Amino acid sequence: MSTESVVRPRIVIIGAGFGGLEAARALRKTNADITVIDRHNHHTFQPLLYQVATAVISPADIAWPVRSILRKQENAGVMLGAIKSIDTKARIVRADTVELPYDYLVLATGVTHSYFGHDDWQNAAPGLKTLTDATKIRSRVLLSFERAELAKNEADRKRLLTFVIVGGGPTGVEMAGAIAEIARQTLRFDFRNIDPRAARILLIEAGPRILPSFPEDLSAYAEKSLRKMGVEVMTSTMVTDVKRDHVMLGERKIESEAIVWAAGVKASAAAEWIGAEADRAGRIKVNADLSVPGHPEIFAVGDTATLALPIPGIAPAAKQMGKYAGRLIAARIAGNATPLAPFVYKHAGDLATIGSKSAVVKLNKLKLTGFIGWLFWSVAHIYFLIGIRNRLMVAMTWLWSYITYQRGARLITRDDRPG
Repeated sequence: MSTESVVRPRIVIIGAGFGGLEAARALRKTNADITVIDRHNHHTFQPLLYQVATAVISPADIAWPVRSILRKQENAGVMLGAIKSIDTKARIVRADTVELPYDYLVLATGVTHSYFGHDDWQNAAPGLKTLTDATKIRSRVLLSFERAELAKNEADRKRLLTFVIVGGGPTGVEMAGAIAEIARQTLRFDFRNIDPRAARILLIEAGPRILPSFPEDLSAYAEKSLRKMGVEVMTSTMVTDVKRDHVMLGERKIESEAIVWAAGVKASAAAEWIGAEADRAGRIKVNADLSVPGHPEIFAVGDTATLALPIPGIAPAAKQMGKYAGRLIAARIAGNATPLAPFVYKHAGDLATIGSKSAVVKLNKLKLTGFIGWLFWSVAHIYFLIGIRNRLMVAMTWLWSYITYQRGARLITRDDRPG
């Protein structure tokens, strides 16, 4: 073993999402050995997961092998595995059957669905965080139409053609608009015994308005647009129970077998792994430099971390935090005694699309809606995709869908029935 390999610092990055990959890239010129570990072998562009779930694009258009992304970075290696524990005293990450010593550790493990203490709702109302989630929801939505075509009575048909989305944030709004387009346009001539346009799509939000992080006028515009598309928007409405074939809104029962959960998230178990203080959502409370209190060698970024000033759980925030943590580690390894200024998040704006021809965009003082907003939303998302092929594929798919209303990824990949 060479002397260089012994003295080179070891950096372990857990999570190959936006924050983890950005941290790895920021360390590409650092004299260190980096290991990126994730439960999946691919990085997913999560902002477009809903388009996989609604049959607009294929999973391969928004996912890339992590090894391929980092193959030109000579100081970085990739490992597929699930974290079992972290020994902060010995500085060892235990993943499956492997132990990874570290000098610096970056936690970029993201979030999963939160059912607010009702984890038993998960099977009946899947959330949307991974490609597996997206293909599961896609199958469930398409199967509902197929089973409605074969229904023997009107009650079954009505239940199967009712789609419920719980949560009025960007994911919920985008899902509701996309399902409405499937029912009203894509499938309108495809069946003989049912009229897909009779489908009922409900968007349920516990708060007083949808898109609560957007200005009120954009929120109102989005609600008006959804209603024009035939979506029933129910605000100030709390879901009190979810079963295989219905949701309860207090005493009111809505029968459906296609329920999508977009109402809440919780952080991974990263705080438990290292015994760190966390907020109610499980995010690690970090210092101003994103380090974990009491552990200057451990950093948490993206949805894994929370600062005194709240930072939105979106891709740009995770990327900024990952880059900052990577640069700080690189500076320390290089012996730079001058500390970096505390991390400051620079908010670029908020975007949400409503179907394939409308969107709402907030960029500082600039607000865009309708087709112009959709064009901006489309260009922004295509720009941040990885690789020319994926950008071209997604752009051409959107153009084809815009002109014809057809969707080329209408595949039922599993007989996924609730329960």
